[in-house]
Amino acid sequence: MAANILIVDDEQAIADLVDVYLTNENFTIFKFYNGRDALDCIEHEKLDLAILDVMLPDIDGFSICRKIREKHHFPVIMLTAKEEEIDKITGLTLGADDYITKPFHPLELMARVKAQLRRFTKYNTTDPDQEERVIAFSGLVLDMNTHECTLNEKKLSLTPTEFSILWVLCSNRGRVVSSEQLFHEVWGDKYFTNSNNTVMVHIRHLREKMHDSTEHPKYIKTVWGVGYKIEK
Repeated sequence: MAANILIVDDEQAIADLVDVYLTNENFTIFKFYNGRDALDCIEHEKLDLAILDVMLPDIDGFSICRKIREKHHFPVIMLTAKEEEIDKITGLTLGADDYITKPFHPLELMARVKAQLRRFTKYNTTDPDQEERVIAFSGLVLDMNTHECTLNEKKLSLTPTEFSILWVLCSNRGRVVSSEQLFHEVWGDKYFTNSNNTVMVHIRHLREKMHDSTEHPKYIKTVWGVGYKIEK
């Protein structure tokens, strides 16, 4: 799985360790210990995934994530030394696809990286032999070939994870998709209790972008205690 990966962490030992593990998996690594050099790399290199530390000496990881989402759709994994849920929610709200708390086992991060790349590749392939590539109904159009989504002819700027969630829900129109199933299909990881919070944050952000009401949703409906549903 060849890919260009950006690593940004001011703790040199952690950045170097992640670099070693990813390099051993034949990934091409762009490694920086500060935000400004990372931003320059983002402007000039083709990247497939970014690993961003939240706390940096110059520009915090949240700001870098926000800058990435202005132009790019590749997955972003946030690293945080804090256990506070607000940091995780902030990162996801700004467009991050996943987060991992320090200290972490390098193999866990490798699994997250591979899962994000698999999902991003799955939902961005242009293989003509694949199944349905465009979903269109009720003013909503998702095109897997271009990774674009429009609502009432207006383009929605979705992260790869948001696009994947919406694709899974739309592909299962008329059926309830459990939070566990959604997490497994989109993140490709085991489902834990706090995984539901991750799903909820992304659903909320999707609704905001779609201007969909939580109380009286036109598109994404919550089936309490079960999951989410989009009507046919």
